[in-house]
Amino acid sequence: MKILALDTSTEHCSVALWRDGAVDAREVLAGQRHSQLLLPMVDELLECHELTVGRLDGIAFGQGPGSFTGLRIACGVTQGLAFGAGLQVVGVSTLLAMAEATGKRRVVCCLDARMGEIYHAAYAKGDTGWEPMHAPNLCAPGQAPLPPAGPWIGCGSGFAAYEAVLKQRYAGHLSAIMPGIFPHARDIVRLAAREFEAGRAVAAEEALPVYIRDKVALTTHERTT
Repeated sequence: MKILALDTSTEHCSVALWRDGAVDAREVLAGQRHSQLLLPMVDELLECHELTVGRLDGIAFGQGPGSFTGLRIACGVTQGLAFGAGLQVVGVSTLLAMAEATGKRRVVCCLDARMGEIYHAAYAKGDTGWEPMHAPNLCAPGQAPLPPAGPWIGCGSGFAAYEAVLKQRYAGHLSAIMPGIFPHARDIVRLAAREFEAGRAVAAEEALPVYIRDKVALTTHERTT
């Protein structure tokens, strides 16, 4: 099975190729240049493997939460490539991809959402895969849900942006913190491969973002009243 994956949900831009269990990936710190960099990165990766989009079995993408513009770019490119080649797609939570990236089994994921908030989720990995303990949500760092009892790993840019508050909030719950973890296509493609194999892929038009923060222009005052 050959699956292309891409992620533009943060300042990082990444693409990856799953080829019968082997993963090859590319990444760049893109800033605001995702729309300029993403397709050339896809082309270079496929050319390296002597593949075209038409020879893929599917496309996966980071569906969010994350940057509004970045999520739209990922979804638009995924839809365009999949439509043109008649491929199905799988969207993967960016927070779940972060949990996968840690290599741990009990993970609290906190992604900096700006405006004094974080995107948060907690996952535990069992024999059949990841199970959400807390589904992806938007909250203030000081109000982040506490995980069930036991040692957990914290990861993501939220722990870098709100280090003091989150350390206090999770005192006694975390055995380590990995603030450098971010959503990456190599982890998205590993998670997506299981979805494709289980027959849970969807049509290209269903490549939709998960924003969580629905109102982009909502002010801090509006969200606290």
